[in-house]
Amino acid sequence: QHITIEATRENNFMPTAAQLAPHIKGATLLALCSPLNPTGTVFTKDELEAICDLVIAENETRADGEKKLYLMYDQIYWTLTFGETKHYNPVSLRPKMKDYTVFIDGISKAFAATGVRVGWSMGPSELIVKMRSLNSHIGSWAPMAEQKAVAKFLKEDAAVEAYLVNFKAEIEHRLRKLYEGFKKLKAEGFSVDSIIPQAAIYLTVQIDLVGKQTDDGQVLEDQSAVTDYILNEAKLALVPFGFFGSGRESSWYRLSVGCCKKEEIETVISKLREALKILL
Repeated sequence: QHITIEATRENNFMPTAAQLAPHIKGATLLALCSPLNPTGTVFTKDELEAICDLVIAENETRADGEKKLYLMYDQIYWTLTFGETKHYNPVSLRPKMKDYTVFIDGISKAFAATGVRVGWSMGPSELIVKMRSLNSHIGSWAPMAEQKAVAKFLKEDAAVEAYLVNFKAEIEHRLRKLYEGFKKLKAEGFSVDSIIPQAAIYLTVQIDLVGKQTDDGQVLEDQSAVTDYILNEAKLALVPFGFFGSGRESSWYRLSVGCCKKEEIETVISKLREALKILL
C-alpha cells in the first residue's frame, strides 16, 4: 500500500511536513527527491528539518524490533544547484537521521552521462546488506568496467570540478533565459507562468489554455489538447505534470533543457508567442 502526496505551487511543488504528518503513523518508507525531477526545485532547510523531525519523533515511539520508518532520499541532481540555492541532506541537518536515511545517487544525470548507468546507495548497514543481497539475485547491474571507471573519475576532484563548473553555467543560462521568456510572455498578458529555476535540468512552466479556441474553430477542451497544440504549433515538447502523479488536468509542465541549444531559446519563445496569439 502506498500514499501519494500531491504538492502545490505554493511550496514549489515540494511536499511539506504538514502534508506528510497525517500519514507517518505506521509507515515504513518515506520517498523524497531533492532536487526534484520534474520540477527543478529543492527543499528549503527549514522544511527538510521539519520532515526529519517527524521521522525521528515517529521512530522514537516504536518498540525494539518494530519496523522503523526509513527515508529514501533521492539526491541524484544535488550537484546541479544554481544562484543562491543550496542543497541540504537529512543527515547533515539532523545527525540522528543516519540511522533512518538511505541515499540514492548516480553519475548519469549531473554529468550528462546518459549511457553510464552507474548508481549507488548509502545508508544503515543492516539495510544496505539486504539491498546488496537482493541485487545479487536480480541479474542486472552496471558493467564492472563502468563501475571501476566511475569510481576512479569521482576521485579526481579537479576534473570533476572543472566539468561541473562549465556544465552548470551552460544549464543555468538556458534555464534562466527560458524562465525570463515565460515571464515576459506572462507580462504581455498570456496565460503562462514559470517558477524560478533552482536546480537540475528542468524548468517548471504553466500553460493554462483550456477553453481557448484556435483560428480554425477547434476548442482546446482539456490539458491533453493543450499539450498537443503547443507541440504542433509552437514545436515545443513539454511533459505534463499529470504524467508524474498530479491531476490529469494540471496546467503545469516540465520543460527539460537537456537537448535545448542556447542559440535556439529566442526562437522557442517567439514560436510560443505566435501560437498563443492566434488563440481566441
